[in-house]
Amino acid sequence: MRQPQRAIVSPSLVSLSLALALAASSAIAHAQTAASYDDLARSEAAANAENGKRVAPLKSIGNPTNDVSPEMQAIIGAPYPPHFNADPKTSAEWKELIDRRAKLLVAGLPAMKAKLGVKVEETKIAGVHCFIVTPNKIALENRRRLLIHVHGGGYVFGPGEAALPEAIMMAGFGGFKVISVDYRMPPDFPYPAALDDAMAVWKEVLRSHERHRLAIFGTSTGGAMTLAMVLRARDEKLPLPAAIAPGTPWSDIDKIGDSYASNEWVDNELVTWDGWLGRAAKLYANGTSLKNPYISPIYGDFKGFPPTILTSGTRDLFLSNTVRTHRKLRRAGVIADLNVYEGQSHAQYQMSVDAPETKEAFTDIAKFFDRYLKQ
Repeated sequence: MRQPQRAIVSPSLVSLSLALALAASSAIAHAQTAASYDDLARSEAAANAENGKRVAPLKSIGNPTNDVSPEMQAIIGAPYPPHFNADPKTSAEWKELIDRRAKLLVAGLPAMKAKLGVKVEETKIAGVHCFIVTPNKIALENRRRLLIHVHGGGYVFGPGEAALPEAIMMAGFGGFKVISVDYRMPPDFPYPAALDDAMAVWKEVLRSHERHRLAIFGTSTGGAMTLAMVLRARDEKLPLPAAIAPGTPWSDIDKIGDSYASNEWVDNELVTWDGWLGRAAKLYANGTSLKNPYISPIYGDFKGFPPTILTSGTRDLFLSNTVRTHRKLRRAGVIADLNVYEGQSHAQYQMSVDAPETKEAFTDIAKFFDRYLKQ
């Protein structure tokens, strides 16, 4: 049986020039392979004649055009992020990478806040650093509702204000007051510090708010933490939120799930688990099993979970994380919606406030919350 061919270099990629050379080689190979469909079909049929791993030909994937906005097409077609294969060896190197990425995100916040009409205040809740994001206009039905936000970033990225873009979009597009939790992160604070902080905030918020008016949301790491918070709240016999929105959740932190392979090198945000992502997973877990349900919630019991809305894209490295979570929720009898966007890589529905898909995604989440949160 023919062995699988690789279109892209392994995670030991060390230079942009090498990547460009490989991309050019892949394009040439694709052109040669595409010369005769009949030959290709015969070759692939022979290579896949037995049960087991699927073997795919070298190929390139163009930008989607149908039903995808020009703004989103630009995001979908962007090059890999320069940090995708970052391999920090020390705490200092991790912190330098984290700070460098944070500065890029923080630089865009003033314009985002102005465009979406929100204000941001720093505070401490139960000793945890948080931000309160308030839209300039709150509809009457939302005035007693409150959302808790746990940000994404692989448990390492997004400290301080860099955590805010998603919270600002939810407040601006959805018209909700949002508390964004600036939880502690590696390299100084591995598991369970992040979850401990989020739970401390949840417990404190419950002192002054009815659970029926509360929801929890977050994307990627924040999606996993949203699920883990519900698991832990139930284990600690605390009230659960009325609804949750774990966007493209990192529900299995290990490299388990079909799209970790099928969308590897296709997702232009995360690219591959074997780059910075897997290294961050191990840094966060700090020796704890990657199948611990508080780290990989897919291994927890979802029975009794609140209504849930999940969001992903067809090129998302975490597409399998998302659909596995959706199916497990449904099998547990939980109300669960799933939105999957054409062509999008990981979390690209929140990459630009100017993309129509961004407003659509957050509006859908807001409508879902409106359905299940008490006024």
